[in-house]
Amino acid sequence: MSAPPRVLTVAGSDSGGGAGIQADLKTMLALGVHGMSVVTAVTAQNSLGVQGAWELPAEAVRAQYRSVVDDIGVQAIKTGMLASAELVEAVAELIGGTDAPAVVDPVGVSKHGDPLLAASALDSVRTKLLPVATVATPNLDEVAQLTGVRVESESGMAEAAAAVLSYGPRWVLIKGGHLPGDAVDLLTDGSEEHWLRAPRYDNRHTHGTGCTLASAIASQLAKGQSVPEAVAAAKEYVTGAIAAGFALGGGIGPVDHGWRFRADGGA
Repeated sequence: MSAPPRVLTVAGSDSGGGAGIQADLKTMLALGVHGMSVVTAVTAQNSLGVQGAWELPAEAVRAQYRSVVDDIGVQAIKTGMLASAELVEAVAELIGGTDAPAVVDPVGVSKHGDPLLAASALDSVRTKLLPVATVATPNLDEVAQLTGVRVESESGMAEAAAAVLSYGPRWVLIKGGHLPGDAVDLLTDGSEEHWLRAPRYDNRHTHGTGCTLASAIASQLAKGQSVPEAVAAAKEYVTGAIAAGFALGGGIGPVDHGWRFRADGGA
C-alpha cells in the first residue's frame, strides 16, 4: 500500500490533549493524512489553563525536523506554539529550505489567556516566519499583537488582512470567531477575497480550535487542494468539531476531533 500524504506539525505539547501537537495529530488522522511532529515546548496544561511551559533547545527542534524531513519527507507543514525568538527564527529557516506549503498559526496566547509566545519574539514572527508562510491564520487578538490593528466588526477584517499580508505570507486567513454573530473568516491573498461563514454554536468547549483549523488546512493542502479549497474544507471540519465539543475537567473542554466518526455511528 502507498503511504498517505504526510503532514508535519511544529508546535508545543498540550498535556490535556485538546490543543497543540495532540490536537494536530488527531486532526490529521481524522482527515486521512499521516501526522508527524516536532515538539517545540512542553506545557503542563488542562481545562483550567496553562500551569507551566518549558521550551526545548533550538538544537533539539532542528534535529527533530531534519530527522523527519530528510528521511520521510512532507507534503505540508503546520506551525503552532514556538515560544521564543530563537525558536521562531530556527523554524522559519527550516521551513524556508523545505519545498512544501506551510500553514503558520501565530500562537500568542492560550484559550485561557496564558502567554505562549515571548513578547521579544513578535518581531521575529513578523520578519522571519510570516514571509515563509503559505497561509497565516491569526485570530483577532493575534492580529492586534502583530500589527496593532484592532478589529471591532466585520468591516475591519480587510484592513487586518492587508496589515498581515504586508509581512509577506502568500495568503492570510483572518479568523473572526471573537466577533458577535456568525463565525466569519476572511481568506485573501490581496487580490481575491473569500468570506467563509458558519453558524455560531452555543458551546463553551472550544479549546484547540486554532490548532485544529490550521492542521486541517495543512492536511487538505497535503492532499493537493488549492488554498481556497483547503480552507473551506477545514472550516467545515472545525465547525463540526466545535458543535460536538465536550466538557472535560472543570474548565473549557476541547473540540471533538473525531466528530465525523461518531456521527457515522462509531464508538
